Amino acid sequence: MKITVLASGSKGNCTYIEGDSGAILVDAGLSAKETFKRLEESGCNRDLIEAIIVTHEHSDHIKGVDVLSRKLSIPVIGTQGTLWEYDEKRKSDKKLDYETIKTGEIKSVSDFEIEAFSTFHDAMDPCGYRIKYGDLTFALCTDTGKTDARIGGYLSTADALVLESNHCPEMLKNGPYPAFLKARIADAKRGHLSNTAAAECIKKYCRDSGNIILAHLSEENNKPEIALELAQNAAEENSCNAGIGISHQHCPAETIKLN
Repeated sequence: MKITVLASGSKGNCTYIEGDSGAILVDAGLSAKETFKRLEESGCNRDLIEAIIVTHEHSDHIKGVDVLSRKLSIPVIGTQGTLWEYDEKRKSDKKLDYETIKTGEIKSVSDFEIEAFSTFHDAMDPCGYRIKYGDLTFALCTDTGKTDARIGGYLSTADALVLESNHCPEMLKNGPYPAFLKARIADAKRGHLSNTAAAECIKKYCRDSGNIILAHLSEENNKPEIALELAQNAAEENSCNAGIGISHQHCPAETIKLN
């Protein structure tokens, strides 16, 4: 199982997951052209992709869905609310192949078993995913104001994890954003996970993870070194030996290989 975060941040999110005979994308927030470029740069095989799985309908997660789905002739999978909201906002009238997944339901795509879990974000029906491939498990949890024991239960079984670490609370507080946007980002019920909250999640739930990739870092309200230090300290407190890395907005992250 190979995992490559092609992009992560407010300008576009996309993660490529590959097995022996197939692959999937989680989110497609880059243009199709840029997605193909980054796939090639990372040595990822676009011809293996069998589905696009979306977490929610915000533009930085769905920008390239329409073109990619049609060019690759693959379905778009998401919760009912996400797919409905996305289809309402589409500018194209060309038909897409939609497949609905319910939270808690397991859906098979190629050799992957995909399970959705609800997250806390200001979208119609947002979710994260736990993806199993044989004995290996990967989880992705971004765009959530908080994690709780329910979400932690999904993350705790992951051999590799992509986890949001969006902002430094102090930088957000003192930064240039208007008050309403600061409040939205910091809102535990509908916002984004702070560095502090991500570290607490790692300490509580991620003891057995072998690889953790911090994701969706704000370019205005965060610094990679701050997020990384807090996450590493939390892992040490929990006796977690995970390799912890950072995903990037403008280039792919290093591929993680699970055996």
